[in-house]
Amino acid sequence: MSQFRVLAGVLKGGGSPFLRWRAGGLTWRCWAHPKRGCSSRTDPLPAVVSNSSYVEEMYLAWLDDHKNVHESWDSFFRNIQASGPSGEADERRPSALLQGRVLSHSLDVAEKVVEDHLAVHTLIRAYQVGHTHLIFVSCGFVLGLYGLDESDLDRSFQLPHTTFIGGQETTLPLREIIRRLEASYCSHIGVEFMFINNVNQCQWIRQKFETPGIMQFTSAEKRTLLARLIRSTRFEDFLARKWSSEKRFGLEGCEVLIPALKTIIDKSSAAGIDSVIMGMPHRGRLNVLANVIRKDLDQIFCQFDPKLEAADEGSGDVKYHLGMYHERINRETDKNITLSLVANPSHLEAVDPVVQGKTKAEQFYRGDTQGKKVMSILMHGDAAFAGQGVVYETFHLSELPSYTTNGTIHVVVNNQIGFTTDPRVARSSPYPTDVARVVNAPIFHVNADDPEAVMYVCRVAAEWRATFNKDVVIDLVCYRRFGHNEMDEPMFTQPLMYKQIHRQEHVLKKYSEKLIAEGVVTLQEFEEEVAKYDKICEEAYTSSKDEKILHIRHWLDSPWPDFFTAQGEPKSMSCLPTGLDEEVLQHIGQIASSVPLEGFNIHPGVSRILRGRADLVKSRQMDWALGEYIAFGSLLKDGIHVRLSGQDVERGTFSHRHHVLHDQEVDKRICVPMNHLWENQASYTVCNSSLSEYGVVGFELGFAMANPNALILWEAQFGDFHNTAQCIIDQFISSGQAKWVRNNGIVLLLPHGMEGMGPEHSSARPERFLQMTKDDPDHIPVYFDVQQLYECNWIVVNCSTPANYCHVLRRQILLPFRKPLIIFTPKSLLRHPDARSGFDDLAKGTKFKRLIPDEGPASQSPGQVKRVIFCAGKVYYELAKERKQQNLDRDVAIIRLEQISPFPFDLVSEEVEKYGNAELIWCQEEHKNMGYYDYVRPRFLTVVANKKPIWYVGRDPAAAPATGNKSTHLNELRKFMDTLAQRLAAMFST
Repeated sequence: MSQFRVLAGVLKGGGSPFLRWRAGGLTWRCWAHPKRGCSSRTDPLPAVVSNSSYVEEMYLAWLDDHKNVHESWDSFFRNIQASGPSGEADERRPSALLQGRVLSHSLDVAEKVVEDHLAVHTLIRAYQVGHTHLIFVSCGFVLGLYGLDESDLDRSFQLPHTTFIGGQETTLPLREIIRRLEASYCSHIGVEFMFINNVNQCQWIRQKFETPGIMQFTSAEKRTLLARLIRSTRFEDFLARKWSSEKRFGLEGCEVLIPALKTIIDKSSAAGIDSVIMGMPHRGRLNVLANVIRKDLDQIFCQFDPKLEAADEGSGDVKYHLGMYHERINRETDKNITLSLVANPSHLEAVDPVVQGKTKAEQFYRGDTQGKKVMSILMHGDAAFAGQGVVYETFHLSELPSYTTNGTIHVVVNNQIGFTTDPRVARSSPYPTDVARVVNAPIFHVNADDPEAVMYVCRVAAEWRATFNKDVVIDLVCYRRFGHNEMDEPMFTQPLMYKQIHRQEHVLKKYSEKLIAEGVVTLQEFEEEVAKYDKICEEAYTSSKDEKILHIRHWLDSPWPDFFTAQGEPKSMSCLPTGLDEEVLQHIGQIASSVPLEGFNIHPGVSRILRGRADLVKSRQMDWALGEYIAFGSLLKDGIHVRLSGQDVERGTFSHRHHVLHDQEVDKRICVPMNHLWENQASYTVCNSSLSEYGVVGFELGFAMANPNALILWEAQFGDFHNTAQCIIDQFISSGQAKWVRNNGIVLLLPHGMEGMGPEHSSARPERFLQMTKDDPDHIPVYFDVQQLYECNWIVVNCSTPANYCHVLRRQILLPFRKPLIIFTPKSLLRHPDARSGFDDLAKGTKFKRLIPDEGPASQSPGQVKRVIFCAGKVYYELAKERKQQNLDRDVAIIRLEQISPFPFDLVSEEVEKYGNAELIWCQEEHKNMGYYDYVRPRFLTVVANKKPIWYVGRDPAAAPATGNKSTHLNELRKFMDTLAQRLAAMFST
């Protein structure tokens, strides 16, 4: 034991461990404590006992009288004597055998001391590593597992630099070490952080949770916490009393969420944050709206009135899906803060990437590159956090340069159940939060029935985000007092769990009694605070009865006050022409075909592409890539930010774009010519995304929510792959305005076309987008063009020329409102020699063509035309080629629908009247049960008042969108072309 204490001092860091001086030729070495100097009360060291003269002197003195030497030497010689043969103790001088035994025994002791210290260090690390270990630590730790026993509990050990449990002390008895570790890691807070591969971050967390007495709250802070807990609890109680049979997805069992969120916001506001964007599922949403966002209570209560009429367009949504945007003063910091809760469907985690995209956009437009002004908070349920793949996709974006929001605080409301499903069958991981480990995010588990522990964890989480700009997870381990909703009976499936929950005392009662016992508040003060909030709720309830009309706009989560009128309407109902000056076209063309940086070495293949562009510009023509370049560049000139995101978009899946040039000699040196167009242009962002559709489409949708004066585009690698983002498309893009009165101008670029590339590289599934359009097939609108666009839910186009593609992109910004734009983009047409446009097609005064009529010989003698073929996209060029080979240019008109939805009834009607004697044919390359046919057929019949049929020519119905066999593909194409030829031939035979 004494030798152990000596080495404990030796192992202590800092300073030289020995002091030396001469005394009668004897070299004396003693342990010098770096703070206390040399101590005469030290024990023998191997270096000391190896000096035979000194050992002999000490031994002889000890033989005369054991009190002549220090007690440590007494113990040392007693141990040596006890281990030696009988009779040897009578010798007056140490023998060689004794000296050898001294040396051997000393080395053994030193080795044991080292082992014991390592064991203690391992023990400390075991507590820090955490939860799996702490299950049995907190029930009585087995010291023998580390080579220690109860006799070691009162031994003092040198503390390693990787712990802060000592405070100002550098050594502690093992008993105290364990006590402090259990206080830090085995009470109501559990910390997972040792997987983080950054020493400074680990040390920061240790300091926050291990320093003795660090979790302290002032009386004022405790009173604030109690007041917030009162509001959270009494709000749910009020709703339960007034609307006992209504679903509201209350927060009972995790009422501490409200003070937790407010603590995060307070701490973040103090650090400089002035905008917080939040996303959450439905549980507790009304409480968050009321007590965090500060939505007027009467506006919430009136939502329970079944007689309330909707004033705005659209279908609306249930109250526990709605969002809110509010600016107010943070009372704790006296600073302005903007809070936005993003509307979310019942697809619980779908809002995660949307919130991140909106946060990133606000940071981008404010120049907040470090996330010091704008931040996001995401709330989750335990089952969804572990089970939904979009959670991982969102985490995976968190540190990508073009997607990072510089740290998100995740708050998991861990009810320990998912609807009726137990965790043991809901996830394979120990904790619902384990997904966060992939990005080295620390995870703080905390008992939600300990409000002060929760507040401390929230405070640390906010500080972590402000310090390291990284994600952090708070796991509120709580329970759900009722079922999945208030009408559900949880005892059906979790009887024992809910028997225990019914016996569980409410957290407000426990915490109020604690503060009353501490003298922080009196019972009267507590009751007055409760009565005060109850009165606020009653007055709001009375006021809510006066509400007769529901204004969905009051729940808007992303308002654009300068873009619309005060009433939220467009400032006009017209759209300027989308054509451009020749000077602008030439300038953009020159930049697009050059490298603006000197000494930049590009790939020979790229050089060839740029020379090809230069030749096009000289001849005043454009291909698809140049048309896109002109659209983007002209918008940048007008101060419109353009962001293009998706897999491989920098080069383009089909190697046609090359918006990012790479130096072939210098690693990571790139050039984005689009950012060198104009002196005061807006910035252009083009970024390859992770291999994700769901997460990235949601992110770009959120980015587009922040600013109407920006063109935000997502391009699929192939259009087929958009279906892994179907949730975002269905729940947000298609129906977002109808449900939440939220305009959004996101553009989806979906490469589409039957080109023999197989069933997963052919179809962007246009039938799905057209099925979700809201225009009536049986009704011809009174107004077209802009008004028709305003009344639709999204715009679906398939452009067949680069000029029209350029026009539709520019129109997207020049419209006085915002609608999602779905563009089926080409693959083979990117380099098709006929798929080119002249600069005249983009001249000043020109605009997007919803329909491109036949401009050949057939249009000159419309009365003689016997067949009119309507089509969309790439198939036009195949039809034109077939018509030419059949010498039918004067007999067959081919008309292209460029804007499929909303359907151009007016222009189609003009063409049908123009070719009054002709038979109408719809031709598509997609299978009959796919593509556009089911959408256009009833609308064509409406145009002709059901007096003429619209014949179908194309592939037969099929289960898969395309064949995987090249030969079969060519046979299918030949077959439907032959079918078309037969129909045309039948025309002449009659």
